[in-house]
Amino acid sequence: MCQVGAVTTIGEVVTLLSAGPSPQVSPVVLHRWSVEARESGTAKYLDPFAPGGEREWPYLRWTSPEREIGFAATELVPSWTAAAPPGAWLEIEIQARTVTGEPTKWYVMGRWAETDADIHRTSLPGQGDADGDVAVDTFVAARPVTSYRVRATLYGSGGGVRSLTVMASAVGQAGRGGPPGLRAVELDVPRRSQKAHTGHYPQWDGGGESWCSPASFTMVLDYWGRGPAPADLAWVTPGDPCPAVDHAARDTYDHSYQGTGNWPFGVAYAGRYGLDGFVTRLRSLAELERFVAAGIPVITSQAFRDHELPGAGYSTGGHIMVVTGFTADGDVIANDPAAPDDGGVRRVYPRAAFESVWLRATSSGGIAHIVHPPGTPLPESGGNW
Repeated sequence: MCQVGAVTTIGEVVTLLSAGPSPQVSPVVLHRWSVEARESGTAKYLDPFAPGGEREWPYLRWTSPEREIGFAATELVPSWTAAAPPGAWLEIEIQARTVTGEPTKWYVMGRWAETDADIHRTSLPGQGDADGDVAVDTFVAARPVTSYRVRATLYGSGGGVRSLTVMASAVGQAGRGGPPGLRAVELDVPRRSQKAHTGHYPQWDGGGESWCSPASFTMVLDYWGRGPAPADLAWVTPGDPCPAVDHAARDTYDHSYQGTGNWPFGVAYAGRYGLDGFVTRLRSLAELERFVAAGIPVITSQAFRDHELPGAGYSTGGHIMVVTGFTADGDVIANDPAAPDDGGVRRVYPRAAFESVWLRATSSGGIAHIVHPPGTPLPESGGNW
């Protein structure tokens, strides 16, 4: 957070990418699911953000088998890429099993569509009970959970699910990467300032002042040569410094959260333009370095006070930026959209300070968004990607 056509294949093809993490750091694992519809029907949905009554929708649904996590997890975060153009929308749900053996209810983790033509994309507040709650994009367990099921329901027609992942973690002790593992390297990621959009379209998260996630995803989409076509940006006010940022803000906006920083919604937006992606937790800057070495910039989420991250010049309860490289000394080169203009976006942050404010449990616990073209080789995984 920042402060299905038909559903394609769904038999259980879960890929657990490695045996588990080091016992010295918080455990985290990413499961990949392959999705094909096994159930169909119709259901009514009342959009709380639109006038009018209920609408009846045909749906295709897939429910996964139960998956063991391998440790007692405290948080689950799904992410997906899918097609949900006008006429279609997607709902993702999770049910877990607590350490005492009881299953939880099904929690809605997001209702997503590419546009607001049919429904307004939204997280769902007010689901909390004795087992846990949904904090915008994250299931937070009141009692640790040891397994889960995930359910994808595609409403309407003309859509399809391409990828679905669930990251399970036990947030606590942060890892440390030790000395830098790279020589100086910097990826040529375009720079986009959120502040350059201050006051733009305040109906979406108050305007550009808060658009760290749209600006960051736009930078990475530009890096990969992807993004909306000029005709898709014609509605943006002439003279706008980067219409693609306004487009991303509009089409990632979470109407319940009233913000543009919903983690899986950002990945889903990138997926509209043919990229693969997922949300996970990395355990150290050493892991992040491996992505940069592979030519993949990493979108990170962190919270800090201004004195905790020298060079930032601001405090934040949650902010998203793009790590684009490392200096010869191992310090972090980031495209930080909090700069007043594009020219100030490139920042160099001290390695130890950045790692601390990113990894600690009071921040995001090492949240990272990885988006890349299909077929791009990823570095060898430690189970968390």
